[in-house]
Amino acid sequence: MPVALLALAIGAFGIGTTEFVMMGVLPEAATDFGVSISSAGYLISGYALGVVVGAPLLTALAVRMPRKTMLLAMMGLFIAGNTLFAFAPNHELGVFFRFVAGLPHGAFFGAGAVVASSLVGAGQKAKAVSMMFMGLTLANVVGVPLGTLLAQNVGWRATFLLVAVIGAAALASIAKLVPHQGRPEEVSLRTELAAFRKPQVLLALAIVTFGFGGGFACLSYVAPMMTDVAGFESATVTLLLSLAGLGMTVGNYVGGRLADRAPVPALCSALVGLGTVLAVFTVTAHSKVGAAVTIFFVGVAAFMIGPIMQARIMEKAGGAPSLVSAAVQSAFNIANSIGAYLGGLVIATGFGLVAPNWVGAMLAVLGLSLASLSGVLDRKEAAAADADDDASAPDTGTPQLATAGSV
Repeated sequence: MPVALLALAIGAFGIGTTEFVMMGVLPEAATDFGVSISSAGYLISGYALGVVVGAPLLTALAVRMPRKTMLLAMMGLFIAGNTLFAFAPNHELGVFFRFVAGLPHGAFFGAGAVVASSLVGAGQKAKAVSMMFMGLTLANVVGVPLGTLLAQNVGWRATFLLVAVIGAAALASIAKLVPHQGRPEEVSLRTELAAFRKPQVLLALAIVTFGFGGGFACLSYVAPMMTDVAGFESATVTLLLSLAGLGMTVGNYVGGRLADRAPVPALCSALVGLGTVLAVFTVTAHSKVGAAVTIFFVGVAAFMIGPIMQARIMEKAGGAPSLVSAAVQSAFNIANSIGAYLGGLVIATGFGLVAPNWVGAMLAVLGLSLASLSGVLDRKEAAAADADDDASAPDTGTPQLATAGSV
C-alpha cells in the first residue's frame, strides 16, 4: 500500500475523533456552557448536520479542483472549525462552530476515497479505501478514550485543541506524501449529478442508509444497555466502547479485502452477520461476558459495510465518482440519525433498553433485501453485456465454397 494512504488515515483519525469524542465529553461541555445534557446534545447533531450539508455542497463547488488541493482545503476548514469550537464563548456559537467543523467531513472522505483508489491497481481499490478508513475506526479505539480522559482531567476545550493539532499533522502529511492530483478532465457538475440517475448508485445509498442504520440503532444506546441491563459500572463504558471500536477496525480491514474479490456476496454476508448478531444481543445483553463479546462483533459486522459500499458506489458512478463518494458520508450520517431515532422511539414506547437491537436487526434485513436486488441488477447488466459482445463479434461460421473460376 502506498505511503500516501498514511496521510489520508491521519486525516480520517482526526475527523473520527472529533465526530465521536463529543459523546464522551458532553457532560463537561454542558457544565461549562451552563446548559442541560439534552441541550448540549445539539453539539452532536450540529456536527452531523454539517456533514450532511457539506458533503454534497463543497464537493459540487470544487468538482474541477485538483483532488489534492481539495484535501488540503478541507483539512484547513477542519482545523479552523475545531479551533473555533475550542474557544467558543457560549453554547449557541459552540453549535455553529461544530456545524462548521462537520462541513469538510464528507467532502474529505469523498475526495480521499477517490485518491486512495487511484493510487493502486485494479483488485486493490477497496483495500486502499479501507486503509484510509482505518484511521476513522482507530479513532474509536484510541482517539475517543484519550480525548475523553483529557477532557475529564484538563477540560473539554483541550480535547478539541488536540484534535486541531491532529488536523495540522494531517495537513502537513497530505502536502508531503500525497502525489499531485491533476485537475479532473472531462468532469463537470452535470456529469457528477448524472450519476445519481443510475439505479445502482441510488441502491447503494439506500443500503448504507438502512443497513448501516441497523448498527447505529444499537450503538447509540450501548452505554445505558451496558450499565442498566448488563450491569457494568459506568466507569467501564469507555473500555467497552473501545472494544466496539476494535471490532469496527477489524470489520473495516476484513471488508476492504473481501470487497475487491466479491463485493455483493461480501456485502450480503456483512448484513446477514449484522442482523444475526443484533438479534443475539437481545439475549446476551443480560450477561457481562456475553454483552462484551457481542458488542465487539456488532462493530465488526457494521463496519464491514463501509469500505465495501464506498468502493462499490465509485465503481457504479463510472467516470464521475467524487460527488457520489461524498454522498456516502451523508448517507452514513442519515443512517446514524435514523438508527438513533428509531432506537429511542422503541425505548420511549416501553419496549426496554434492548429493543433497539431488534430495530437494528430489522434495518439490517431491509438493507440485505436492497443488496440482493443490487446483485440481481449486476447479473442482468452482465448478461446484457455478454449479449452485446456476442452480437458485435465477427462472423466465423462455415466458409463459403470456392467458385469454379477460382479453382
